[in-house]
Amino acid sequence: MSKTNLKPAELEDLAWQYINECINNKKEHATASGKVVEISDRHLPTISYFLKIWIPLKGKKTICRSTYYNWLNQDNDADKLDTIKRMEGIFEAVAVDIVANEGKGIFYAKNKLGMTDKQQIDATRNVRVMNIDPLSDCE
Repeated sequence: MSKTNLKPAELEDLAWQYINECINNKKEHATASGKVVEISDRHLPTISYFLKIWIPLKGKKTICRSTYYNWLNQDNDADKLDTIKRMEGIFEAVAVDIVANEGKGIFYAKNKLGMTDKQQIDATRNVRVMNIDPLSDCE
């Protein structure tokens, strides 16, 4: 297992910076009048992008995904484990809010958040059974 100099508190601080960028992201949008305006375009935060791309683009030291998951599975270092669990909780909370309120990332919601688009259908019907004598004289 490779050693990293990145402390859990530093990683969590970077995670909050990343979340802030995801939440406050804007994109340019042309209106019907031809005017270009900036509109909110929140991004779904992902651990992979955060570790492999976002942190290095900021010129900061990072950890690889295997180190991340080693921290998650460590029993002997509660600080690392707690940091990873807090980060995952934050990333998921933002992702769920974006999916729920903006309808973005439906495949992300299904694959990463365990959401489904199945409908619950109640097929219970009350049926009254009538006994009709076919030989009776009906009038």
